[in-house]
Amino acid sequence: MKRFLDLNEMEELRNDAYNNSNIAKQRLKMWHDQLVSHKEFQKGQKVLLYNSKLYIFLGKLKSKWIGPFTIQQVYSNGVVELLNSNNTGSFKVNGQHLKPFMEPFSSRQEGNQPP
Repeated sequence: MKRFLDLNEMEELRNDAYNNSNIAKQRLKMWHDQLVSHKEFQKGQKVLLYNSKLYIFLGKLKSKWIGPFTIQQVYSNGVVELLNSNNTGSFKVNGQHLKPFMEPFSSRQEGNQPP
């Protein structure tokens, strides 16, 4: 009878540990989701792609971003299909590895050009 009680107690401890593990995972997920930036992209938008090969070939002054690329399609699961800059082919990447491309500011605008 004592062995049966010990087995029941061990089963309760295992269930408690399982429940505590699930609670900890949920808290960690909420914390992580708050830190992740949610980006919205549209078809035709220009973006920069994070250069993941930078860790292999170090360079202090090298840019961490390559591009710009044009978005061909945005999927609901966060995957973005990009079109090469020469419009020859496309490839898919995770949307977390992208950031919007800002056109360089031109000091001379069309209406204010000197003669």
